[in-house]
Amino acid sequence: MTGRPSADPVAVDKGYRIGPWEVRARLASGAFATVYAARRTSEDAPRTKGRSDEPRHVALKILPTGTRTPRQLRHLRELAEREVDVLNRLRTPRLIRMVDTLTVDDPERPELDGATVLVLERAETSLRELLDTTSVPEAGPALLAQICEGLHQLHHAGWVHGDLKPANVLLMADGSVRLADFNMAAEMEGTHAYAPAFATPDYTPPELLWPELTERGTLIRPTADIWAFGVLAHQVLTGLHPLPGTTPQARGEAAERYARGTEDLRLAPELPERWREIITRCLARTHKERGTAKALLREVEAVAGTSRSARLPRLRPSFPRRHPVTATLLAITLILTAVTAFTAHRHVTRHDGTPVYAALPRDEAFPTGPDGEVVYGYHRCPEDSLCFFSGHNGTGDLCVWQGDDNDWASGEEVCAWADTNPVRSIFNNVDGERPAVAYFRGTDHTPADADRRRLAQRTGCSPENSMGNLAGTYAPRSHKMITSCSAFTALTDVFVPW
Repeated sequence: MTGRPSADPVAVDKGYRIGPWEVRARLASGAFATVYAARRTSEDAPRTKGRSDEPRHVALKILPTGTRTPRQLRHLRELAEREVDVLNRLRTPRLIRMVDTLTVDDPERPELDGATVLVLERAETSLRELLDTTSVPEAGPALLAQICEGLHQLHHAGWVHGDLKPANVLLMADGSVRLADFNMAAEMEGTHAYAPAFATPDYTPPELLWPELTERGTLIRPTADIWAFGVLAHQVLTGLHPLPGTTPQARGEAAERYARGTEDLRLAPELPERWREIITRCLARTHKERGTAKALLREVEAVAGTSRSARLPRLRPSFPRRHPVTATLLAITLILTAVTAFTAHRHVTRHDGTPVYAALPRDEAFPTGPDGEVVYGYHRCPEDSLCFFSGHNGTGDLCVWQGDDNDWASGEEVCAWADTNPVRSIFNNVDGERPAVAYFRGTDHTPADADRRRLAQRTGCSPENSMGNLAGTYAPRSHKMITSCSAFTALTDVFVPW
């Protein structure tokens, strides 16, 4: 999160006090937060519970007022306390430390009152700033080894970063690396996690250009971070992006062609052979070929000539072992929930289910041109509009909405074909305060028929700028613009787990 936008999300004057911290210089700003340097106002001020090593100088990441509920703040504090247990057992932590979370209490400043403040370990600079001054830094290989070590630590703890890029790699005063800005990070559930989106196009793997989407968000795997590391490593070692194109959109189209096998990687010729092998594996077309951060770390350390990193400690005992009574109650609740979900599923038509986007066209159901090329029609969707299509890939009949509508078949905006035919694809091209769209089979934004007994109480949901093919036969009758598709948080795209 670097650079100065036209207006900071949160503006705070120098000398302003938040808890025991005094705001100093502005460090950086992004779409959802502003970061300031800060110092402890008094050595005698009470320290955070369990943080005897709390620093005197920190960075305050301030999120605008209203972006957190009390339950979310408690969750953040619990994560901060749990993080201490993990990082204290790491010989060389590569993840930026969150010292505390605070809430601004200042009724005289309504724009600040209620804002969430994350108290973070202070860094010296970022890899992005280093690359801006030195396109190919001499310490590049050693930095890449530390970045990879950070990824291994994050994946080992059960998280996917989701937005690895030079701006989110911080350099401390001693030159060591810390991964930071976990806005898009998501906790893994087995082999994958759910996140709002993979944030930065230049570092997005091909499978997430046409992602699998559910009401919980985009399905991502740790291998998405491995792809991003491959792009970052090529930039650090050569100063160039590994895919051709002068704009992120052009490079994204090149990644699509590469994923379909119609174009090969064109790595820089000056790239050393062993690094070429590593980066080629990181940038494999499919996620299954990219391997794990643990295996990658050992390769990177060997080719970088750095010492072997310490073995990571075991995670704390599992929740059932630490809390047997609570775990038993949770197990009973899960069983009852499963029974309810199974009963609800019986009331859902056989080909209906939670909408999931197809990753990439792969069978005859998708329209093709005269030369066998895949045909897309999403470009027909006007700016700041929501578009539904009767065919796959944005082809067929088109329906355009630019606001809420209680009934698509007889409301102000009419789409006759959607009353009798399924929606095959969708493009959420809306840009505003409520960028996500939830859609329903009933009119007036209510569930109908099979939806009535669903836990989600809606047919589906699409985040901002998402497009893809709906699996199944969906006949939605109304939609509603909302802040986020997540059922659990109002602004998942500013969630910071560390």
